[in-house]
Amino acid sequence: MSAVIKTTQLTKVYGTQKAVDNLDMNVRQGQIYGFLGQNGAGKTTTIRMLLGLIKPTHGEIEIFGESLFKHQKEILRRIGSIVEFSGFYENLTARENLLINAKLMGVHKKNAMDEALEIVGLHQETKKLVGSYSLGMKQRLGIARAILHHPELLILDEPTNGLDPVGIKEIRRLIKSLAEERKITILVSSHILSEVEQLADQIGVVHQGKLLEEISFEELRKRNRKYLEFQVSDDNKAAMLLEKHFGITDYEVHDERVIRVYSHIGEQGKLNRMLVEHGIEVTKITMSVDRLEDYFIQLIGGGTIG
Repeated sequence: MSAVIKTTQLTKVYGTQKAVDNLDMNVRQGQIYGFLGQNGAGKTTTIRMLLGLIKPTHGEIEIFGESLFKHQKEILRRIGSIVEFSGFYENLTARENLLINAKLMGVHKKNAMDEALEIVGLHQETKKLVGSYSLGMKQRLGIARAILHHPELLILDEPTNGLDPVGIKEIRRLIKSLAEERKITILVSSHILSEVEQLADQIGVVHQGKLLEEISFEELRKRNRKYLEFQVSDDNKAAMLLEKHFGITDYEVHDERVIRVYSHIGEQGKLNRMLVEHGIEVTKITMSVDRLEDYFIQLIGGGTIG
């Protein structure tokens, strides 16, 4: 697959702070690319540079194989976006709002508004004023505006932010359908791990302006390892006993007196018996698999998400 977005050492500096730091991103054609990071990690600044809204301090951006700086006008015609969601005229209907935007964008196709509203599931709501729309409906209307001109690339900055579970599910379903049925390449930024996990083919993890890793979910699933998790009365003593009696070195000690053992899968009975015989109380044993959250926290070196 060819690269739809490619950045090389993309950097944005504000004063003494690097908001984006030598970022090399590759978004392949046909992908849903999850741009994952905590709030303030540099996601929105990167997206604003990709859309020509702000200029990089240095670095290169190629979109559709062309330099954004040399061919910005032509490239942006092929992109739809939602960045820091902008409002609509609430005293107008959805169709009236889209008609205004179609004229501004130079979209002359007569049924473009109706087609976009049908794609996002708002074709039954055309007589309602936008002021009566829920936040989820307004977000879908924003996506309708972004696809009015049939873009090849869609860039969405935190599209599920502030939505309830029903609204999140609707946006997720819509994004998937745009990628699968309309063959649109989609870059979607989020700090919500579960959303990225359910949407993306590829993820880029950004932290403090740096892109730490790009990885496909297929590869990430291969990396996910099973482990035995023991909740014990004394984690330090338990760790020493596991090393001494079973030669276990592939383990992690977590909070709340929890030990994760990445070897000896299926031998939890033997391990438990040994620990109990040496005076360790084992209150819980589970077998699990590393999740995206575990991977993410390990990658950024701890801290909280969101």
